[in-house]
Amino acid sequence: MKAFTAVLCKDDDMYVAECPEVGTVSQGVTIEEAIANLREATKLYLEEFEFQHSTPL
Repeated sequence: MKAFTAVLCKDDDMYVAECPEVGTVSQGVTIEEAIANLREATKLYLEEFEFQHSTPL
C-alpha cells in the first residue's frame, strides 16, 4: 500500500486533515477521527480516480 502525507491543523473545535499528494480533505473532532476520515476519503477517491504520480521538473 502506498503511503501518503497527512497535514493537520486545528480550526476552532475541529481538526482539518489534508492529503496534499491526492488533494483530499476531511475533518474530525479529534486528531484520530480526522485522520480516519481522511483515510476513508482518500481511499474512496483513489478507487474512483487512478493516482497519477508526477515527477519533479
